[in-house]
Parts: sequence; structure tokens; C-alpha cells
Amino acid sequence: MSKMHLVMGGRVKDPRTLDFKDLNAIELVGVYPDFASAEKAWRGAAQRTVDDAEMKYVIVHLHRLLDPSLEEGDDHAH
Repeated sequence: MSKMHLVMGGRVKDPRTLDFKDLNAIELVGVYPDFASAEKAWRGAAQRTVDDAEMKYVIVHLHRLLDPSLEEGDDHAH
């Protein structure tokens, strides 16, 4: 299975959480075939909004959602 990663982000209610204010306003940056590509996209998106503490971008490990048998160490280290 491909090691798919989703990069997404949006405005959060509290910068210490992942509680997004408006799920309809979530920015889907893209789906990437490996963690390195996803991290590069995440870094670019996060740096564009570095001065806005309420904006948060995350990397979602889609391959783990699709195959829960994958363990943390099975695919890559971060």
C-alpha cells in the first residue's frame, strides 16, 4: 500500500489544540505519496501563516487510517 499523507489546515479555536473553528473552511493542501513530500508541503503552508497563531497545518497519515495494523515504526521516523 502507498504511504499516503494528507496535508491540511485551518483556523483553530485554541492554538494548543486541533479544534478547527470552521470545518467548511479547512484548506486541503494535498495528498502526498511519502512523508518527505508531505512535510515539505506542510512546512510551506505553515510558513505562509507563521504570524497567525490561530492557523494550524497538520500531516494526516492516511495509510494508517486505511490500514490500522500499521504500527508507528513501520513506515518512517519523524
